[in-house]
Amino acid sequence: MDDIARAKYLPIALVIVGLIFIIAIYPMMMWVWPSGWGWTPRQPEYEQMILGIYATLGVFLIRAAKNPAANASLIWFTVWSSLVHATIMLLQALYDHTERTNLVGDIPALYLVAGVLWYLMPKHSFKKPGET
Repeated sequence: MDDIARAKYLPIALVIVGLIFIIAIYPMMMWVWPSGWGWTPRQPEYEQMILGIYATLGVFLIRAAKNPAANASLIWFTVWSSLVHATIMLLQALYDHTERTNLVGDIPALYLVAGVLWYLMPKHSFKKPGET
């Protein structure tokens, strides 16, 4: 897929990821699959912080869908922070056997978000400010 095709699908992916961050994380963490999306024992303070951060990021990703080129740094932040977050959780889950269900829950979900956005981000089409 070339950069033009990727640029076509990127806004759709940004809206989908944004909505997931806003709407889906809370139900997954609380009701649908707490062991795959939360930590044991439950940590309400952590849960509130992570939900607040991801909901805020979701709003900005939806806004970024209107002009991905102008919001490239936010999109790359989402890619890299998702990779870092997932890798830290991966190492923690491998170390702590009580967190192993995260290996098939939120860890692969974050890698998927990072991979999709990485793939869809055009690599050479964004010009630096002031370039013609």
